[in-house]
Amino acid sequence: MRRFSVRPTLTLQGREFKGVRGWPGKPTHPPLTDFRVAAYVMAAVFDVISTIGRHETFAGDFFRAGTYVMIVGAAVSLVAALTGFWDWLHSREKGTRARRTANAYAWTTVIVTALAAVDIALRLNVYDTRTHPTVVILVLSIAVAALVSLGAAFGATPVYDYGFNVEAAGDGPVWHMSEDDVLPRGRGD
Repeated sequence: MRRFSVRPTLTLQGREFKGVRGWPGKPTHPPLTDFRVAAYVMAAVFDVISTIGRHETFAGDFFRAGTYVMIVGAAVSLVAALTGFWDWLHSREKGTRARRTANAYAWTTVIVTALAAVDIALRLNVYDTRTHPTVVILVLSIAVAALVSLGAAFGATPVYDYGFNVEAAGDGPVWHMSEDDVLPRGRGD
């Protein structure tokens, strides 16, 4: 019996393209949010390291790295917001628990993005004159990391707990013993 099935994971054949939403089983929003979460958490970690070692030569490198990572995280946040809004717009009806949880997630990410923008503006203002973050920048970067992590929990709940915007096969052939790879729309090897 084979131990790996790779082709169904990598193929888009048989999947209907849904614009910025991606394809069924291959959405664009979740990978973007993962990148954003990692960027904001790493920026906070870099800021803490820079603050603790503020008298060391490496402090400036960590502060600058935190600035770059925060900027990239914010840029990805804008693209994630577009794909997330499109998912939300084409999601289930209002009034459901899944929709309310998605709303909480959306507002959390809007707040995170606004705080990140303020953090970036403050960083760029002192970028050439400081080797470690100011207290305000440090607090902001830690707050952004904490809130983006909370937002990730809100974002995961509709998907993993409620199956929100997930197009699963259910009790399809992928859950049965077989040597055949099952592709979207029933296409095999």
